[in-house]
Amino acid sequence: MSFDINFIGILIGAIMASSVPLILAACGELITERSGVLNLGVEGMMIIGAISGFALMVVTDNLFLAVMGSMLSGLIISIIFALLTQSLLTNHVATGLALTIFGIGMSAMIGKNFVGIPGKEFPLLFVNLKESVPFFGPIIFGHSIILYFAFLLPFLTNYFLKNTKVGLIVRAVGDSPTSASNQGINVLLVRYSCILYGGAMCGLAGAYLSLIYTPQWIENMTGGRGWIALALVVFATWSPIKVLIGALIFGGITILQLHMQAVGLRIPVQLLSALPYIMTIIVLVVISRDSRKIKLNTPTSLGQIFYKEK
Repeated sequence: MSFDINFIGILIGAIMASSVPLILAACGELITERSGVLNLGVEGMMIIGAISGFALMVVTDNLFLAVMGSMLSGLIISIIFALLTQSLLTNHVATGLALTIFGIGMSAMIGKNFVGIPGKEFPLLFVNLKESVPFFGPIIFGHSIILYFAFLLPFLTNYFLKNTKVGLIVRAVGDSPTSASNQGINVLLVRYSCILYGGAMCGLAGAYLSLIYTPQWIENMTGGRGWIALALVVFATWSPIKVLIGALIFGGITILQLHMQAVGLRIPVQLLSALPYIMTIIVLVVISRDSRKIKLNTPTSLGQIFYKEK
């Protein structure tokens, strides 16, 4: 019986680890969208973060620099998006899609020299307690600091948006940038800050993939997680807590399909690989069927270009 309990604990721990990139990227994008900016470049920023982190790890042999470099690379890519959409007033959707295409292509070009190089072991916290505490040990202990941060982030994000002055300013800009500007709020500064924060979180999500979850570089290793993160934000009705729940659902289905492949079920591998994306969307659509609540929570100016008349 203790074996079964421990196995379940290990399974839950694996689900948590699988959901981390989604939580990080979705929470970053949620803040961006709350300011009224729709950035579809999440996938591109994540993949650039993944290759940047892995390349820096190989070159410097320093994991801290690798993680910081990943966040910086995501931030730099997001600066390009911010300049184009906020200063040059380009279309949010088209610019975000171009950013994703650019990120995927750039990562493939940079990453060709790093294929097949093994990663470095990332330090895990409280490893000794992982084996000594039945069931809860694998769930609570033996994870990287990024995982603990990721599971704290939705609650911090929720508090920030609802209980801080800056968070209320972000929401005000997202709902009505013109009114916020008339009240003396620097709309461009708020939106730039939110876009850069979202980029940094996407870079961190990429770093987690290439340095911790799958410690190696694999071309296109994000595997569509950026698009799922975007979907999570919308289907969770811009609620950080619902983003966490949705990410765990996706992580659970991902781990389930891996186990189904391992036991040799006679189901096409392609269908099993697509299962997490299909089931996550179905479950989240069911969760978010309250159209009235979605309408109330959607930032009114989402995706709209703001131009301040002089």
